[in-house]
Amino acid sequence: MDKLSESARLIEVLLYLENEPVTLVQLERLTSLSREQILTAFDELNAHYREHSHALVITENNGRYQIAPHEDFHEVLRVAYGKKVDKRLSRAALETLSIIAYAQPVTRRDVESIRGVSSDTIIRLLLDRDYIKVVGKKDVPGHPSLLGTTKKFLYEFNLSSIASLPKLSDIDRQRFIQLEE
Repeated sequence: MDKLSESARLIEVLLYLENEPVTLVQLERLTSLSREQILTAFDELNAHYREHSHALVITENNGRYQIAPHEDFHEVLRVAYGKKVDKRLSRAALETLSIIAYAQPVTRRDVESIRGVSSDTIIRLLLDRDYIKVVGKKDVPGHPSLLGTTKKFLYEFNLSSIASLPKLSDIDRQRFIQLEE
């Protein structure tokens, strides 16, 4: 088995690009493949990786799939990278983090208003990874939490302060002004 099928190649590139574990339903939605075809592609990829002694495997955890380092490398990677191996952020997480960084303090609802989609899961992820924190409560009915970035965010993105963030374009600045009105 020297050549991978188109289905296996497609699944491999999607897992690579997603950065976060994905479900079969998400993969079905992203492709025209059936659940059976996707599972077959996982098997084909793992067989290919084994046959060619790759350092990667397709893993499953609670119904979510991702490309991960082969267990042979766990100890070496832990020493070299600590927890950074699993710290990549998806495009959606980076977008959400950017909104919070530029508009802080900001509520979850404000973030969702800018993004146009629900952001609960991503906000929980960013809270868990300590990139954002609750910095207060908004003085409106319901008192929603206000979110802001953490020192870890500044450190990991190599910023001395929030003022060090790149300047926004006029279009993006307008999106944030609408929040303040």
